[in-house]
Order: sequence, then C-alpha cells, then structure tokens
Amino acid sequence: MATIPLKQHIKQHCLTVLSEKINAIQSSLESVNEAANNETKSTAGDKHETGRAMMQLEQEKLSKQLNELFQLQSDLEKISLDNPEKKIKKGCLIETDKGWFFIGIGLGKLLVDQQTVFAISEQSPIGKIL
Repeated sequence: MATIPLKQHIKQHCLTVLSEKINAIQSSLESVNEAANNETKSTAGDKHETGRAMMQLEQEKLSKQLNELFQLQSDLEKISLDNPEKKIKKGCLIETDKGWFFIGIGLGKLLVDQQTVFAISEQSPIGKIL
C-alpha cells in the first residue's frame, strides 16, 4: 500500500466501516418496518398496542443511529488530508509513544495495513489533549 499515503488509506477505511454500519442499521430498520406492517390486530388489544409501541421505539432508535452515522460520514468526507500539519486538527495523523491517532471522527481502534490506528474526534478527551 506504499502508493497510497497512510492518511488516505485510514480515511477510506473509516468510510468503509461507516458504510458497513449504515447498511446493517438500514437492514435492521427494514426488518422492524416489515414486522410492524405485518403485525395483525389480535383479540388482545393491549398486547397488540404494546407490540406496536415497542416497534415504534425501535424504529426511532434505529433512525437516530442512522442519522448520526450519516452525519459522521458527511463530516469525514469533508476532512481535507492535503493541508500541511503545522497544527493538530481534523485530518492529522499523529504518531505518539502510545500509537497512531487519526483526528477525524470517533470510530475507536482500527487495524489498517497491519497498523493499529485510533480514529478519534477533536472533541474527545484524547483529541483535546493532542
């Protein structure tokens, strides 16, 4: 992977991780929506209403998670990697005695080209310290 700078590869890896998470949540949301649509009215009305309410809560939770992931994806796509690193900011890749840190979005520990990298946000405690 010598032809692709490490920062670009890390950013692409983060986008791939986000896409996988988005696909998983979209699939879960489709399953919940299908279950809600297939729910039939039973003779136990309260039980039916409780089930529908629980599905509605699950739909709302998944929709919120999906929106957060789309926002992270948008934030990551906007990060420029071409700027010279005179100041630590979004898009920086920092090597410390504790490992590599990519300042961008908080995805945690990643393995990119057999290299452990921590994807963190500027607002995280570690991001603020760096």
